[in-house]
This record gives sequence, C-alpha cells and structure tokens, in this order.
Amino acid sequence: MPLLVLWDIDHTLVDTRGVGRELWAEAFEEVTGRPMREQATVDGSTEPVILRETLRLHGLPDSRALFERFAQALGAVHVRRAAELRERGRALPGASSLLTALAARDGVTQTVMTGNVRAAAEVKLAAFGLDQYIDLSTGAFGEDADARPELVRTALRRARTPAENAVLIGDTPYDVEGGLSCGVRVIGVATGRTGAEDLRAAGAAEVVEDLADTESMLKLLTRKATPR
Repeated sequence: MPLLVLWDIDHTLVDTRGVGRELWAEAFEEVTGRPMREQATVDGSTEPVILRETLRLHGLPDSRALFERFAQALGAVHVRRAAELRERGRALPGASSLLTALAARDGVTQTVMTGNVRAAAEVKLAAFGLDQYIDLSTGAFGEDADARPELVRTALRRARTPAENAVLIGDTPYDVEGGLSCGVRVIGVATGRTGAEDLRAAGAAEVVEDLADTESMLKLLTRKATPR
C-alpha cells in the first residue's frame, strides 16, 4: 500500500539552536516597529497563533493582513540568513539517513505538517539537505491553519491519501493530537522538550528517543496500524 509520511520539522528533523528565535524576532520588529521583548510559547504551535499571542504580550492588535506581512518578512529573513542557520543549526541525528532510506522505497511519499510558514520551512529543510526528499506541494504550513488537526487534514487532502495510509512523526503532544484527531497513526520522537512518557500519555502509537536507528525506524514507519 502507498504510504504518506507526515513530518513535523522543528525538534523532529532539525534544531535551529536559537537561530530560529532570532529570525522570528527580526521579522516581528520589521512588521510591528517594536523590538520583541518576549515570545509566546512556540512548542507545537503554529505561526499565526504564536504571532497573535506575542502581539497580545506587547499590547498590539492582531489581523490577518498583519500575519501575511509577518509571514512574508519571516520567509525573507530566513532566506537572508540561511547560511547562518546552516552554520549554527543542525539536522537531528538520523534525520538525513532516514529520509534518504524512505525516499528509496517505492510507494512512499514524504511531506511536512508544520506550524512554520512555507518559506521558512523550505529554508530550514534546504539548509541541511533534507528538502530533496520532501514533497512540499502536498505539505501543510502555518499559512493554512491555526491548529494541528486542520494541518493534518490539509496535508491528507493535498496528497489525496486516506488517513489509514499515513503516519505522522512529531515531538509534541500537539502533533499527536493532530494526527489522532484525523485517524492517522503517530510516532512520537523525544528530541524536543516533551519526554517519551508524555508523548505516550498523549496517545502516540510508538515513541522513540531519536531517529538515529534507521532500520528500526523503517520498520516502525511501515508497520500497519493495529485495528481498534
């Protein structure tokens, strides 16, 4: 059966090691004229929600038009500082090997389900050579929805894939929630700020510490979901 692999990006495939926050702050100041004093919680959230809550922390109003300007600015600053992102950030252990191995298999399509705006997602993946394995045309991005469940539904619709033929890999309970709400099997990876036990408690079908064991990950990803 064909398999659609839905990847989260931050702390699942890549770690920007602080560069991402710097780029976000630069875009925020560009569109609001205010330096960013603090940022709303980002783990598992989407750019529209993070921006809305960060604006609230600064006493500023939110609007779709402002988000669209911010998305454009955020994408542009990622492009301008891509070399710095590549130098200071990293692909997480095993990410490149696993994406390569999946790409070599017939019937497997890899895409992303991410809270990042598309332009930033493209730069993050390209910075570490991961973009060549990902079909971005079927992905779902921060511009598409505020919540993870809708992002998962969007990716399934664009890929024309039923939920039972998809598997999602992410590092937060929000990723787990997004997948389960659509009937997609979820593998949690404890490379972010959420530990393995919390990912299991959220309902992940399987949880791994990282992506380093390519053969074990291939078996998990291609295993059929157990009927409920």
